Formats: sequence, structure tokens, C-alpha cells
Amino acid sequence: MLALIEKLKRERILEREEFRALLSGADARADDRLRELARETARENFSNEIYVRGLIEFSNYCQRNCLYCALRAANRAVERYRMEKDEILECCERGRELGFRSFVMQSGEDNYYTAEKMTEIIAAIRARHPDCAITLSVGEKDEETYRAYFKAGANRFLLRHETISPEHYRKLHPPGMELAPRVECLRALKRTGFQTGSGIMVGSPFQTIDNIIDDLYFLAELRPEMIGIGPYLPSRDTPFAGEKPGSAEDTVRLIAILRLMRPDALIPATTALATAEDDGRERGILAGANVVMPNLSPAGAREKYRPYDNKAGRGAEAAEGLELLRARLAKIGYAISAERGDHAEFIEGGRCQKT
Repeated sequence: MLALIEKLKRERILEREEFRALLSGADARADDRLRELARETARENFSNEIYVRGLIEFSNYCQRNCLYCALRAANRAVERYRMEKDEILECCERGRELGFRSFVMQSGEDNYYTAEKMTEIIAAIRARHPDCAITLSVGEKDEETYRAYFKAGANRFLLRHETISPEHYRKLHPPGMELAPRVECLRALKRTGFQTGSGIMVGSPFQTIDNIIDDLYFLAELRPEMIGIGPYLPSRDTPFAGEKPGSAEDTVRLIAILRLMRPDALIPATTALATAEDDGRERGILAGANVVMPNLSPAGAREKYRPYDNKAGRGAEAAEGLELLRARLAKIGYAISAERGDHAEFIEGGRCQKT
């Protein structure tokens, strides 16, 4: 196992059966070494700095009916809300005052926000905060729409592929939702010039080790600039209400593996990981994660944006808890970066020539 970990650090990929052995996590000593090497790799690339993004959850409406998500259109228990442009800009103003230089605009797939509406919002944020990065997480769109977002001033786009197995994807979604359009969206985002993020839920219903291995190979081929993974967490308001949550331990192991595969990737310690375990954020960082996303949304919106039960949204998970977050990071030897945290191959205004 120790030899496999050294090989992964050296070659950034393993054979299928080697990944299987590593993912089994049967050897505690190997797990310790895996996290240690991942942590060293992250520090080599990013020192001890952690990038912060201010999360703005601007709508919990969604046209989709993903079986694992409580924001699904069929869930009548959700109190729906939308934020208009001025409310979003207020969140950005508050975030900038707190020191954020990167905003993540996240919503369900809400067609109320037409391409015209979204580009107007993006352009307004860009005009007011030219030194800040704008990330979108708004789901599947056509390439023309992605290009309009990019032209208006958005820099990054998060779109988890969830699983690269078409069969597994169908088990997580209602009839009519297929994997191929999502993968094409990721490729369109890369073509457009976005810093692109993808990832999976760890421990989602019906997931196998083979599914995860396929996901690792897909991420190696796609080479996203951002990789977001977190444990699957169930919601009482979904068809999967009785399913077991994903393992924080397995999630941390995958963060470490992905750090060795993609040394310069931006990998968040997600809210889901912080929800699964009180020290989940710290465990993720000590396994190679280098991004956290405190919530900038108004308090009322945070309470309504609940894709899973008991979502963390207070204390160090909230923008107003930035000093608490700073103190918790300091305890494990890390500091909040003042930079906006672009991927190494990107600079202000577009791609570098670096390959």
C-alpha cells in the first residue's frame, strides 16, 4: 500500500486494481501516509494558504427532480425564494467589506434567471468588483449561454458530473435525465474558457468502488481546475430519505488521492464534509484541500437552501464567522489567503499561455 501511494505521487495515476486497493482503506498506516503526502503536495503548491469564496445561494427553485436533492421540483415542503439583482449585489458588497475576493453564485436550475437576467447580474458584479472572481453554479445550459456568462465577466463554473457511470446516473435521477448532456456541458465550459469544476458525491446510493475508479479516470482525462467532492447526505424530503450517508473518512481519502493526481487543482473542504463531521473541514484541509466557502447568503435564504438535512450554515461556515474560521485554521497551521485564488493556468482577463 505504501508503495502504491508513492507511485501515485510520482506518476499521478494508478492501474485499476491499484486504485481498488487504495480505496479500500484497510491499512491505517497507509491512510496516514496518503494524507501526509497529499498535505505536503498542497503546501508545495499553495504554501499554508487557504482560499475563501463567499457563497451566495440566490435561488432554491429547481426544474430538476434529482432523487437525492431536497430542492427537487416535486418537493412541496420547501419554502421557495429568489434573490433579485440588488439583493445579490448587496451580498457582494458585504462580502467585499469582509475581505472576500471571490464570489460563488449558486442556485437550483431556475429558468426564471434567463441568459439576459444572469448576464446583467454578472456584468453588474464585475463592474462593481473588477478585482474579484465570479463563480457560477447554476447547472446545465447550452454553450451559447455559457459564452454569454463568460463574456459578461464570470470566471469559473462548478458543475459536478456526480457519477461517470450512465447506469449509476440513471439510478440517481428520474427518467429522461441522462449523463451525456452533463458531460457535454463540462466540455463546453472548458472550450469557453471557464476555470471548470467537477466532482462527485461520496457514498451516494448504489455507488460502487468501480464507479469511483471510473470517476477518478474521468477527472484525470477532463483535468478540471476545480474538484469538488463531499459525502452524500440524505434528506427526509427525497425518495432516498432512508439511505445511509456517505463516509467522511472515505471523502477525506478521496481528497488526498485527488490532490496527488492533480497537485495544482483547487479542492474545497465542502460544507457537506463540515456537516458530516464537526472537524470535517479541518480533516479535508489536512488531506490536501485548499478552498473553503463561507456562506454570504442572507440568514433567511440559508435556512431555505437545504439540499440535505442539517446543513451547516453557522459559525465558521458563515461569512460573518470569518474570524472563527481564521482561528480554526490557525490551530492546524493554516491561514486565509488574501488572494482570489485562480488556478495557476489562469490570470486576470483570461487564460495564460502556460500549458
